[in-house]
Amino acid sequence: MVTVLLASGCTATFFQPHRSLVATPDRVGLRYESVTLRAADGVELAAWFLPAQGEARATVLFLHGNAENISTHFFNVAWMPAEGFNVLALDYRGYGASAGSPSLPGVQRDVDAALSALLARPDVDPRRIVLFGQSLGGALALHYAARGAHRGVLRAVVSDSAFADYRLIVSEKMASFVLTWPLQWLPALSVNNDYSPLRSIGAISPLPLVLIHGEEDALVPAHHAQRLYEAAKAPKELWMVPEAGHIQSVQDPALRRRLSDYLRRAAQ
Repeated sequence: MVTVLLASGCTATFFQPHRSLVATPDRVGLRYESVTLRAADGVELAAWFLPAQGEARATVLFLHGNAENISTHFFNVAWMPAEGFNVLALDYRGYGASAGSPSLPGVQRDVDAALSALLARPDVDPRRIVLFGQSLGGALALHYAARGAHRGVLRAVVSDSAFADYRLIVSEKMASFVLTWPLQWLPALSVNNDYSPLRSIGAISPLPLVLIHGEEDALVPAHHAQRLYEAAKAPKELWMVPEAGHIQSVQDPALRRRLSDYLRRAAQ
C-alpha cells in the first residue's frame, strides 16, 4: 500500500486487490456458502457466508483491508462462528471473484448490497446485524455507519486499525520518506476526502461504536484511533491493545472474548 501511495498520492491506490483465491473456509473446518450479490449500479459481487455454530446470536458483516481479498482476510473472523455469530465476508468490486474496479463511492454501494442481502436471508435476524471492518474496511465501516442507506438496521459498528482521514494518512506516509517529504501538500489536491472517517464519525451516534487499535501499529499509528474517538459521540469505546500491530488485535484470545461479549450485549 505505502509504496504506491507515495508514488501517486491518488485515492485509488488505497485499493490493492488480488484476483486469485488463496484459501477457503472449509480448509480450516468451517462451513460456508459462496454468495453472489449485485450492487445498485449492477456490479456483481462475491461474498462468503459463514453460519454460526448453533443458535446465531448476531450476524457480522465483515469488511476487510485494502490488499488481497477475502481468501486471506477471513482468518480474522474465522473464530466468530464458534462464538455464535454468522459472518458475511464481502469482497469489494475488483477483489477476488467480484466484478468491476474499486472506488470509494462504488465500495459504499457494495456494503449497501451486502446489507440488503443479509436482510433478505431467512437465517439472519434483521434486528441483530453488526458492521465490523479492519484497516481500510474499518474506515469504510465508519463512513457507512454514519451515512449509509441501511445504517438504521445496524446494532453496532466495530472498527479495527482504521485510519482517521485519507489525506492525513497519505501525508504522514509521505513525511516519513526523505524523497517525498517536500511533497506533503500533494494529498490536499489529489486525494478524495469525501469519505473521511473523521468527518463522518460524529454522525454514527446513537449507534454503539467500538474502536480497536494496536499500540504497536506501524502502518496506521495509534493516534488515528485517538483522533477518531475524540471526534465520535457516545456511546463509544476505545480499546487499545498493547503490543499488537496492524489488524493483529483479534489474534489475542482475551480481545476475542471481550468482543464476543460486547457483540452479544449489543444484539440483545
